[in-house]
Amino acid sequence: MSATRRQFLATSALTLSAASYSRAADKPNEKVRLAVMGLRTRGKQLAPGFASVPGVEISHVVDPDPAMVKPVLDALKNPESPPKVETDIRKVLEDKSVTAVVVSAPDHWHALATIWAAERGKHVYVEKPVSHDLLEGRRMVQAARKYKVVIQAGTQRRSSTNVAAAREFIKTGKLGKVPFARTWIAGSRKPIGKKADEAAPPKGVDYDLFLGPAPARPFNANRFHYNWHWFWELGTGELGNNGIHGLDQIRNVLGLDAPTRISSMGGKYVFDDDQETPDTQTATFEFPGCTVVWEHRVWEKNGPEKMSYGVILHGEKGTLLFDNNGWHVRDGDETKEPSGPDMLKAHQKNFIDAVRGNAQPNADIEEGHKSTRLCHLGNIAFRTSKVLKFDAQTETTDSPEANKLLGREYRKGFELPTV
Repeated sequence: MSATRRQFLATSALTLSAASYSRAADKPNEKVRLAVMGLRTRGKQLAPGFASVPGVEISHVVDPDPAMVKPVLDALKNPESPPKVETDIRKVLEDKSVTAVVVSAPDHWHALATIWAAERGKHVYVEKPVSHDLLEGRRMVQAARKYKVVIQAGTQRRSSTNVAAAREFIKTGKLGKVPFARTWIAGSRKPIGKKADEAAPPKGVDYDLFLGPAPARPFNANRFHYNWHWFWELGTGELGNNGIHGLDQIRNVLGLDAPTRISSMGGKYVFDDDQETPDTQTATFEFPGCTVVWEHRVWEKNGPEKMSYGVILHGEKGTLLFDNNGWHVRDGDETKEPSGPDMLKAHQKNFIDAVRGNAQPNADIEEGHKSTRLCHLGNIAFRTSKVLKFDAQTETTDSPEANKLLGREYRKGFELPTV
């Protein structure tokens, strides 16, 4: 691919029309003040990246566990004007000087924190998966439109020039029809063991606030830091944790919208521990003209193609494989495309540009929701052992049992607002 062509793709991927986001910033030249909620893993990774964008200040860091604060402050390396430290996001949202919120808390907090922020006119960068259930995702889209704020999903491959190049390559027809796509993760995860409930959380931890909208439960270390991913009340399993990336990438490159039929199989075949979510799972999504498959075996060192994570598109004129070096086509037009610039940095900058009214978000909440709902539908098919037919207009299935899992009950004080 020529340098000129690559520059065009980079521009089209990173600087889209801002027409629908004209209210993105009332004073675009002023400093963008960000609050980062959820610090243990993703927040600690995102905060320095946002702070490096010119004109951005990390004004607040928020976490119910005070032990998570110092590593983030150390990463920011800003001793002269460190951010304020809070445990409750609601206190931060009352600060009118805060421009936007980065929601990197556990999955069960994503929708509530996002909608609370939108109600107060604050923009949101929300990590993947954007919601804990399908109903939440639709309400987040509604909040973005009603309150006219930017809500960007943390699916950073949407800002990859490499992925944009694949999308353009497929549009040319050089891969022909693409009736089958596959994405996976292995990863050599370790079992989390079995732990008893404890009388109290670690000193200083506001566990009630950590639970937020989730049901009240005694403190258990296995339902706390990171391992919350593997419990249905708090997380979305490996399908929501990493499947969202591959499924969003396939949707983006192939231009897929909503599935018509979903099935899933698997179970806990290897780990004997407290996890509720499967250590082995396949989920199949039927779209018009294309079938997409997700699979994870978290106990396995390598997956297909000897890669722990991958995306492969099987076309009638060749096979396009994303790997650690970018992507290449085999058994057809032997095109190659390198990985390109840092997509996370580009994604973060794109969000700030959108907040300032200078760009459209590359991963608008509508696209984040559509990709996340695949994860929810795959998990629901697994949990109900049913093949589901999906109605994209009503966002419901043909199964009353499955439809009960499209939403959830909320604890008093943490109810999801009606938009």
